[in-house]
Amino acid sequence: MKYLTLLLSVFVVTISTPALADKISHVGVNGLVCDFCARAIEKTFGREDGVLDVDVNLDKKLITLIFADDKVMSDEKITNLVEDAGYNVESIHHVEE
Repeated sequence: MKYLTLLLSVFVVTISTPALADKISHVGVNGLVCDFCARAIEKTFGREDGVLDVDVNLDKKLITLIFADDKVMSDEKITNLVEDAGYNVESIHHVEE
């Protein structure tokens, strides 16, 4: 019973302790219309150091980038990567979770 209580306590502390904050950027992009567009953007940002995840929402014309805690990407670099892939940046919004 003692071990079960200890295990339960460790579990509760683990889920209640927030993970290190991920840095998230939402990038509004003009020109995203198809699955090929989404894959091209995912491939472009997936090669960048510190990018943990890339999500492309074609309906909202929105790219969501999740970065490792110690990584940041400037608006200029995000814009350059998007434009080099053939699209236009409409907006960039950064948040921390």
